[in-house]
Amino acid sequence: MRFSLSREAFLKPLQQVVNVVERRQTLPVLSNLLVHVENGQLSLKGTDLEVELTARNSVDDGQDGEVTIPARKLFDIVRALPDGSKITLSHSGDKATIQAGKSRYTLATLPARDFPENDQLAIIERIRVPEAALKELIERTAFAMAQQDVRYYLNGLLFDLKGKTLRCVSTDGHRLALCETELNEGIDGRKQIIMPRKGVLELQRLLEDGEGDIELEVGNNHLRISRSDVTFSTKLIEGKFPDYEAVIPIGADKEVKVNRDLFRNALQRAAILSNEKFKGVKLDIHPGVLNIVAHNPEQEEAQEEIEIESVIDGISIGFNVNYLLEALSALREESVLIKLRDGNSSALVREASHERSRHVVMPLRL
Repeated sequence: MRFSLSREAFLKPLQQVVNVVERRQTLPVLSNLLVHVENGQLSLKGTDLEVELTARNSVDDGQDGEVTIPARKLFDIVRALPDGSKITLSHSGDKATIQAGKSRYTLATLPARDFPENDQLAIIERIRVPEAALKELIERTAFAMAQQDVRYYLNGLLFDLKGKTLRCVSTDGHRLALCETELNEGIDGRKQIIMPRKGVLELQRLLEDGEGDIELEVGNNHLRISRSDVTFSTKLIEGKFPDYEAVIPIGADKEVKVNRDLFRNALQRAAILSNEKFKGVKLDIHPGVLNIVAHNPEQEEAQEEIEIESVIDGISIGFNVNYLLEALSALREESVLIKLRDGNSSALVREASHERSRHVVMPLRL
């Protein structure tokens, strides 16, 4: 096997794939990338047996063949070479040689036959989604996923497809993030799948703001996403996601309209003096005015006052300030609405003009 290409053309697919490879592996071959050359096309594949990613690029004077090469070492070498270098990689016996100008590196390899084959995916549904729309859905919701929760189905992102509507939903039990988009083509009925946290974060890195569509292929326990230059697949979390629609407050008739940046900046300042463990802030709402108060065990206090549009009088409610800040960061419009029922119920936070993206934050007793 042998191929040549520029440093920049080699670095992009390497960057995409190397994140999938775990640094500590029980099987030595899982620390390697499968490097495959066929008909002038280079493919690099990495996997941790849960998530698999293949990135492709065309090469010069390629000789067909395949081998596995240590992922992190190969990436670090290519990244460290000077811009504009032309790299030639060749394989002979159990060694791979990387040459660029007067630089030469020799790496130990493992046979391609040792690299795990992924299961053939039995496709149940195929859905085409605009890439930019999918990127936005994940960006607006992924932050609310749980981390290492015993309720394993919370450690991921729900893809809820109903007709022509695709929703992404995440929750850690204390807050919930939801965003939806309309598709050109839908499915009959409804399909729900849960993508694990690592798969979500890797996919988020891959997605671009392009105008094209990408294809989602859903199997019984796998999801595969294809674009011209990459193929990404992940195992799915088996389990039933909570009935998230029941969590969205109904009858929250008390509204506060506020400038998003003004509110976020005031919260960030107040958070400096909040309790480091609970991160609590109290919102005191009066007609036209919102007071934000934070305390900590050292008897220190922060007070902020901002203008709002509201006729509510005398509601006080506490929140984890980080949950509020992350919800506000996921919204894009200048004005946001906070909808409340009373001082003990969850708040619904959304953009003022539409309900496409919604965030539910549970109150905190202070």
